Amino acid sequence: MDKELVVNGERLVLDASGALWWPQMRLLVFADLHFEKGSAYARTGQLLPPYDTRSTLRRIEKICAHYSPETVIALGDSFHDRESHMRLDTYERDVLERLGEEADWIWIAGNHDPALPSWLNGRIAEEIALGNLVFRHEPTPLTGKGEIAGHLHPCASVSRRGQTLRRRCFVSDGLRLVLPAFGAYAGGLDVRDRAVRSLFEEDFLAYVLGARRVYAVAA
Repeated sequence: MDKELVVNGERLVLDASGALWWPQMRLLVFADLHFEKGSAYARTGQLLPPYDTRSTLRRIEKICAHYSPETVIALGDSFHDRESHMRLDTYERDVLERLGEEADWIWIAGNHDPALPSWLNGRIAEEIALGNLVFRHEPTPLTGKGEIAGHLHPCASVSRRGQTLRRRCFVSDGLRLVLPAFGAYAGGLDVRDRAVRSLFEEDFLAYVLGARRVYAVAA
């Protein structure tokens, strides 16, 4: 079950996958895809299964098929490094090409991918404002009313039935929203870390991703 949330007057849906859906605009948002992080780690001797890009793309395809968005925004760090796009195989590039034909894609530049490949379908931007919201990669300090951002990869630890689980989460105070990383190998930063807490003047909630629903918990 997904979670509805009003951010700066706009009604949004927090999907249990970690994607954000804006029904009024038929707009779908993903943050921090980090394509080819596995291959980047392999180059430094940290061997991980090299299937993270394909896994992330399959999840994107599934969510896009569910919502049929008119517009998709990728909130930066879509590629793990400046050369990641050159390590995609033919199948992965074909999937990206097809997704770009099915919806209007807006690629926000991130700190990992400031120069996005020119062959991507869609538009490339530093940020974009729509309605009462502005979409950018990195959150701005304490001035982000209506801001939808990624970059921080927020996670929260939740204790349940004697077990403590660490899960990705959205973070919001109703004025701004930070999305969880969507990439298969993207790490996470605890919501109690100062980098997250300092974004909010008042109390905020962590919206934790469960297997089938999103849980709102006090951060």
